[in-house]
Amino acid sequence: MNEPTEATERKNSPASPPRTIELRAPPRPTAALWFHTVRQLRYAQLQSLVIQRLRRTIERPERFSGRAVTAAPPLGWAPRYEFLPPGPQDNTEGSLLQGSFCFLHQTAPLGWPPAWSPRQLSRLWEYNLHYFEYLWALGFESARFLARDWIARHRLDRGAVGWEPYPTSNRLMNWCGVFFARYADEVESDPEFREELWSSICLQSEWLLRRIETHLMGNHLLENAVALAFCGTCFAGEDAQRWKQAGIELLTAELPEQILQDGCHFEQSPMYQLRVFYALTALLNTGDAELRQLVNEPLERMQGALRRLRHPDGGIPLLGDSALSMYNEPGELLDWWSRVCGRGVPPTPAGREIFSLPQAGYYGARRGDDHYLICDAGPTGPRQQPGHAHGDVFSFELSLGGRRVICDSGVHGYDEDPLRGHCRSTRAHNTVEIDSEDQAEFWATFRVARRATPHDVQWEATDDGFRLSGWHDGYQRLRGSPRHYRQFTWHERGALLVEDRISCARPVRADSRLHLHPDCRVADCDERTVRIDASWGEFYVAFAGHGRLGLESSVYCPEFGVRLENLALVFSSTGTNVEMGFCISGESLDDARSLSDALFLS
Repeated sequence: MNEPTEATERKNSPASPPRTIELRAPPRPTAALWFHTVRQLRYAQLQSLVIQRLRRTIERPERFSGRAVTAAPPLGWAPRYEFLPPGPQDNTEGSLLQGSFCFLHQTAPLGWPPAWSPRQLSRLWEYNLHYFEYLWALGFESARFLARDWIARHRLDRGAVGWEPYPTSNRLMNWCGVFFARYADEVESDPEFREELWSSICLQSEWLLRRIETHLMGNHLLENAVALAFCGTCFAGEDAQRWKQAGIELLTAELPEQILQDGCHFEQSPMYQLRVFYALTALLNTGDAELRQLVNEPLERMQGALRRLRHPDGGIPLLGDSALSMYNEPGELLDWWSRVCGRGVPPTPAGREIFSLPQAGYYGARRGDDHYLICDAGPTGPRQQPGHAHGDVFSFELSLGGRRVICDSGVHGYDEDPLRGHCRSTRAHNTVEIDSEDQAEFWATFRVARRATPHDVQWEATDDGFRLSGWHDGYQRLRGSPRHYRQFTWHERGALLVEDRISCARPVRADSRLHLHPDCRVADCDERTVRIDASWGEFYVAFAGHGRLGLESSVYCPEFGVRLENLALVFSSTGTNVEMGFCISGESLDDARSLSDALFLS
């Protein structure tokens, strides 16, 4: 094992000011990146992509919008319970009537009625405008006015953002839930508006049927399926029955793949776990027997996973593309699901719980609402759709004293947001970066070429915690084929021991990072140990191995559009066979030191 040079030791001295975070530009598209991206896709995806591109060039949306629509049919559903509004609402009726719309922590004066194509804003912000989730904050008169204005002024046309499949899917669910469940009596008393709604919903559903996102797959395709089934169940008649059957066929094909046996959504994002759980519970709540039979068992598995992913603070761990305050919190969803099912939610264990979600690659433990640890030993997203994956193989999040202390990066935004690339990068996670490279080749906004796959993952529950180990091949594309092995050992009292081994045919630099929550402050620091002040008290970190400890400025993005400054501890070493590790203890510095000192004695 190689000793660090004197220059390296001076550069990484914790006495120096924290190094500034480096926001690196994404790599330019190359033939190699395209090749390694496209070769992961399924033939059906590629075929669908070609068809979608050709269709856009020859189709005339304005002609499609002129098709005849049948008279509005009666309602077909009998919801079992009130529908839950989708997620926290940043808009109030008062602010909306003043023309102020807020999404992703960005407020824009769009007017009332709003400008439906505010091109100066991001695509994701525009998507939120066309989801119509804010209908749930409006009284009937305001909701009717807004829907009628959208129908009149945001017509189906080439390039109309609101008519893209994903916002169309979300809007159909919100329009049906608000107008034909919450305000069903008011709509029935207004035949003219009811006909307008039906005509638009019919057009939107038929257009969606022609725009199913089989080229993207993943959560987009599932949203298309749920919207068609939900909307089809809402109404009687042949048209609605056709939408429902199309949705059921898609769900029948997708649910076995997208809902893993451990109950996690296969894109391994706790945020999308919330959204998919909400969408499937909405289908269950329609009262339709076919849908109930289809989603009952997947929801049963999902609620078990969701209880384990639930943070002591009530939120979710920020693994993969995840953000807080985007969707309903786990507790709210579990309560709604239990009411729809007519039975109680299994209680979260009051004492010790050791858990594994092996298909998703999540392993962890909790001690009531005191300590919580979750480790990520899963692959870089599903092979055919890794767009929401991060460079976080063998990363983790840790809560001590019921508060987040070691945090993941979260996600800031999409649409080529400069922080998007950083939040996905390996350096934004609590794992090892080699030679300033990522575990995967991230490029553009959602594309990934070569990516990391964990191997030989072993999990064992012990008398006082658990042990998790494995290695991944994400760096083997680099010269010398570096391999990263990591072992986690968790002690129930609140101590985490992590051992890293990096082997390579040439010397490499390995940086192991621990990203502190913004509420944490480095109180005392030397070449190997750190005392950290947290809101609940203190905890301690002790590093082991040949290397030096440094501080680095970082960025924490717990919600879309939110950027908070924080610090990362960086332990760096260089060699062909690097051995390093650390211990985090909520007990004492002596506890952290003694455990870390024993790392490489065997």
